[in-house]
Amino acid sequence: MEMLVVETIGRIRREHLVTGKSIREIARDLKLSRNTVRRVPRSDETSISYERVRQPRRRLGRWKADLDRLLVTNAAKAARERCTLIRRFEELRDLGYEGGYDAVRRYARTWSRDRASQTPAAFVPLSFAPGEVYQFDRSHAIVAMNGVPTTTKVTHSRLCHSQTKFVRAYPRESQEIVFDAYDRAFACFQGTWASARSSA
Repeated sequence: MEMLVVETIGRIRREHLVTGKSIREIARDLKLSRNTVRRVPRSDETSISYERVRQPRRRLGRWKADLDRLLVTNAAKAARERCTLIRRFEELRDLGYEGGYDAVRRYARTWSRDRASQTPAAFVPLSFAPGEVYQFDRSHAIVAMNGVPTTTKVTHSRLCHSQTKFVRAYPRESQEIVFDAYDRAFACFQGTWASARSSA
């Protein structure tokens, strides 16, 4: 659905009633149908809506599949290896396309916008093989040490297959606590595979 705005309606009336242009000339200049232009001088409307039954493709019609293929192939390449749209247009011309570049550019812009709006398919596994994945994270907790509230750093280790967990708290945060936490966690797990087998 498209709409003629006040400025366009005013221009049609001026060119037809004042300048004396024909309906055909105005329709050609504004790229509107003659029936739409003909309605304007006959009415007092300040806005007119109309709907095209068929949207012209400017000779692109039967070349759409080839252009889709060229665009998909180009998009699949690494960014620095992609060709410009001009190059895609030249390749389409080599296949026999006789239309203009503007039609290709408009179609490619719509194609890119539609592609960007699509949600990519994603797969998040909810189960894991033994020894495949483990998780490690850190947090802090406030504990009472000798009656004094103290913030401690807590490490959390978990095997994803068996869900075996190991938690250890440290009085302060340093890089060494990460190494120590890994070492103690896997000593407790007896290795990822051993723990996975024992919990299965």
